[in-house]
Amino acid sequence: MKYAAGSEAMRTYRRQITDLRRKMRETQAGIEPQEVGDYEFTTPEGTVRLSELFGVHRDLMVVHNMGSSCPACTMWADGYNGVHHHVITRTAFAVSSPEAPAIQKSFAQDRGWKFRMVSHAGTTFAADMGYRSPDGRWRPGISVFRREGQKILRVSDAAWSPGDDFCTVWHFFDLLPDGAAGWLPKLSYP
Repeated sequence: MKYAAGSEAMRTYRRQITDLRRKMRETQAGIEPQEVGDYEFTTPEGTVRLSELFGVHRDLMVVHNMGSSCPACTMWADGYNGVHHHVITRTAFAVSSPEAPAIQKSFAQDRGWKFRMVSHAGTTFAADMGYRSPDGRWRPGISVFRREGQKILRVSDAAWSPGDDFCTVWHFFDLLPDGAAGWLPKLSYP
């Protein structure tokens, strides 16, 4: 296929993706929210409740991160760190992992992360949200909550995996003739 024809086909696909995202937003707006409990997390400063993570915002995004041993979760968090200051003007945001707060704090400092981290260790939070497998493994993703008076409602969630919409690295690689070509993220590179 000639470059011009291929480029036009790719533009058509991107328009279709844009249309599909619009349809997804419309569907999401019609889904009945799920009421959840006011979970308690630990941080280096002590305990914090899910309701407190909202701060001044009506909405809250909580990332289900597998922890410092997961290169993909780390790559996503590295990318988020660059847009964090934009996102928190619209919604509250926190990253939750099963690791102890001291481990989270050290890892975040080493990577230069600026976003809030909370530990869900010892709670059923990740499992209740669907981000723990039946055999006990953690799963990555995001849950979005809305505060309605005293109620906390989960309004959406999305599981994450290589190639998902939440990490731009995969989309950059999609522009290469061979795509990611087997590339996988690492915790550090030579």
